[in-house]
Amino acid sequence: MPKLVRLYIVNVAIGYALAAVFVALLVWFNIGNLGHLVLETEMGWLAGLMLFVSNGVIFAGAQFAIAVMRQAQDDEGPRGGTRAPVVRRELIPVQVEARAAKPGFPHR
Repeated sequence: MPKLVRLYIVNVAIGYALAAVFVALLVWFNIGNLGHLVLETEMGWLAGLMLFVSNGVIFAGAQFAIAVMRQAQDDEGPRGGTRAPVVRRELIPVQVEARAAKPGFPHR
């Protein structure tokens, strides 16, 4: 299996495990009455599943992003590629004809 695919699968699994712990703590401590919603209502299992999946997507994405960013190499060389020179433009005055204001139209 390629290293990048393995890295992705491992970090997504870690993210979903963190999401499971997070949702379990939300339900256990009854934050925002989520414990009552999940455990005491007829369709509470659906609410729990939605919490787990949505938080799993967020945590898995964040976990994978952290893993990818930690792979950056620490070199002291120049960064950012070649930069285009800054073009400085000079302002020139332009004459504009002033017209009288139309009747009934407020002017400043």
